[in-house]
Parts: sequence; structure tokens; C-alpha cells
Amino acid sequence: MPPKKTMLRPQGAAKKKASIPPDPRSMRGVSTWKEAAGWLRARGIEDIECITPDLAGVPRGKMMPSSKFTSNTSLALPSALYRHTISGEYPEETGNFRYEPRDSDLKLVPDLSTLSVVPWETDPTAQVICDIVGSTGEDVPYTPRNVLKNVVRMYADRGWKPVVAPEIEFYLVATNDDPDYPLHPPKGRSGRAIVSGQGYSIAGINEFDELIDDIYHFSEKQGLEIDTLIHEEGPAQLEINLRHGDPIELADQVFLFKRTIREAALKHGIYATFMAKPMQGQAGSAMHIHQSVVDIETGKNVFSNPDGSPSKEFFHFIGGMQSFVPKALVMMAPYVNSYRRLTPDMSAPVNNAWGYDNRTTAFRVPVSDAAARRIENRLPGSDCNPYLALAASLGCGLLGILKEVEPTAASEGTANEGSVDLPRGLLEAVSQLESDDALAEVLSAEFIGLYAGVKRGEFETFMQVISPWEREFLLLNV
Repeated sequence: MPPKKTMLRPQGAAKKKASIPPDPRSMRGVSTWKEAAGWLRARGIEDIECITPDLAGVPRGKMMPSSKFTSNTSLALPSALYRHTISGEYPEETGNFRYEPRDSDLKLVPDLSTLSVVPWETDPTAQVICDIVGSTGEDVPYTPRNVLKNVVRMYADRGWKPVVAPEIEFYLVATNDDPDYPLHPPKGRSGRAIVSGQGYSIAGINEFDELIDDIYHFSEKQGLEIDTLIHEEGPAQLEINLRHGDPIELADQVFLFKRTIREAALKHGIYATFMAKPMQGQAGSAMHIHQSVVDIETGKNVFSNPDGSPSKEFFHFIGGMQSFVPKALVMMAPYVNSYRRLTPDMSAPVNNAWGYDNRTTAFRVPVSDAAARRIENRLPGSDCNPYLALAASLGCGLLGILKEVEPTAASEGTANEGSVDLPRGLLEAVSQLESDDALAEVLSAEFIGLYAGVKRGEFETFMQVISPWEREFLLLNV
């Protein structure tokens, strides 16, 4: 394992004072390998999962006995792990998409601040999120956590710290072992399947009381904090809001929450899905991102002037979102299914407009005081990789500030009645990501080339599938 001095830690995470011993009862995170050994021993942990998100946000990694974890064990994964599609296939090399000639190893470096238990396992098990470095310790710019860390670092270089608060929507669905059949909402405690139109319904939440209790219990044991939970408009569609904080820490939480919610649902014999559009005719699932920027020295909100008025950085951030987010949309809408959510009249923005407390716009400014002034990006789907969606959203806003991009006038009425101002499909979105050199400044050209190649590979796999629509309308009519 790496020596103590090389332990990686999220930007802005506080270091414990040496004079204060760590609390062995703490639910999440330690500072040193010595503390890690004590933490594992106090809980009788037998196994530990060393995990890291791949391009899709799927946990990848290795499991090992806890005694091996705290010894000088080297953890490695093949570089090809970041070049396969969601279906597990490896696309052909094209353009800037290339495989590492030797398929050499990448090293897993545990971030000990993320150490927590895995509460759904029957045997005492822990988990830790890992960063990725090259075989000799060099930076790897294309892994999701590193992409986000690089964007956060660009803010820090200017004396700023971005602050985010994600909102994650998802559906509970009845188990379905045949992908040819549509998904349906599960039965709740009443014995009946819940219907749509239950937005903010307490009764809708109560239908799944025991499952929600497990989500809360699993989250508490991992040191994950839920701010609020509501029922959304779709049948058995829920939303979890997280407390605002550091982008890397919040991406880690979304990464773990998705896993937690799926496991809690499986315990009750149903599925939880983060597909952007799981059911035809129903609302899609989003991951809205609230964003602000604070000055590291003063802690003041950069979006507000001393007199409380909005600052030029506030407007330039919005201008950057309007200008660059449509070109980076594939990082917030990463699959063919994602664009089924981004359609007119389906409760999702299909524009790049902004407005004050206007939910029809892509970029909404909620009502707040000057200290809490923020911008909500309503475009990302819940199917996105949280590290990449946050990196893209914050990167686009930063480009707006650096290039002093002026926004349009704020939308006063409905912004969804005109033409669609966004890419309408996966391939168009991939092409737009590759077309803008400015995005490579904040995301890295290597990442963009790799990500675009994987997305094209996923599209080609999708094109091999014949849909029910084609059989219904083309079989006997053409």
C-alpha cells in the first residue's frame, strides 16, 4: 500500500489534529493507515471492497481480506476497464479512441476518508473508494474521479471552491427478468400498484415505508446524510436530496447512494432503477445539480457582490452553462435512453434558457438570499455518472467565467414552447463534445477521445436491437 504521506483526500476535507484520537465509532472515514487498522478491528471487518467508478459509474474493483488491505498490498486494474461499453463490449479503435498498446495496469489508491461499512452484507464487510494512478504513480486524466478532481483543482487555482447539492430521482419497479416486456410499478403495502400523479404525496412514500426505512438505515451506517425524500410525479418515483458540499464528496455519495438504494430494493423483492426514461408515457428521472462558488479565504459566495446583488461571475457562469452545456450534454445524458427523457411536454427542459425560479428552463436560479445564491442545472439525467456530470457542469460554468460569456436575458415565461435547443440523440451529442476545443481545456482531450469512442460503440450495439415499435409498424406496412 502507499505510504501515509501519499494518501489521497477530497479537496477541502479537514485533517484531524494529531492530538485528537479518532473515534472508532465514527461511521465514515479515517485519516491514516493506523487508524484504518483500528477502525476495521473495532468492527470485526473480515472483507473489504476496494471500488472505483468506471465511465458508466458502475463500481469496479477488488475484494480482499481486511488483513491484506492494511498490509503492503498493491491493487491494480487493467486500463481496458475504462474502454468498454455498458454492455461489456470493446469498440473498434477509431479517431482519437485508442487502446493502451500493452493494456498495462492502473493502480488503485484507497481514499481512506471514504472508508465505511457495507451494511447489506451478512458477513462484516467494509468498502473504500479508490483513486486511479498509472503503474508508476503518474496521473491518469480520463478516469471519472480524476476528471472531476481536475475541474475542482482549476477552481482552487483561482482561490475558489465550488459547492454542489445533487437531487436524485429514481423509480421503484416490479421485478422483470425479460427485457422484452415493459416495466411496471410494484405493489406497495396496500397490495395495489401505485399510480402516477403522486407528486409530494406522503401516502405515496408510506406505500414503501419498510423499504425507505432500510434506505435510511443503510445510509446512516455508511455515514451518508439524506436531506429530504419525496414522492415524485411518476408511479413509485422517488427523489432523494443531499446536503450541499464539496463536489468530490457529493459525487462519492451519489455513487454510493445508487448502490445502497438498489440493494435496499432487492431486499424487498423489487428493483430500483436510475434509467432516465424507464416507462413509456411517464416522467423521466433527473439528477438536478445546485451549484455555487465560494472564495476559499473568505467563505463568501462568489455569485454575490458585497451589497447582495448578483456578481459578474454569476452571470458569466450562467453564460458558460448556456454556451457549453449543450456541447457537453453527453456527459449528463450518456445513453440512447437518456434522450427519451429530454423531449417536449415531458417535464424536462429541452432548451438552454435560464430564469429566476423558472422550472421550465435548463438553468434555474432558486429564490434565496445573497449568501445562498446558486444555479440549478436541470438537464442531467439520473442515469449519468455523477463524477462526469458534475465535472461537465462545473467546467462549463468555469469556462463562462474565464471567457466572460454573457448570458441571454432571463426567461420570464415558459421556455419549453419553442424548438429543442439541445442535441436530439446520442451521436449528435458525441459529435458536439468533440467539436469544442474549450471543453478539452477543462476535461482533457484524452478523456474526450476515450469517452466519445465508448459512446459510439454503445450506439452501434443499440442499433443491432430491433425494437417493438419497428415490429409493430414496419412488419406488415412497408
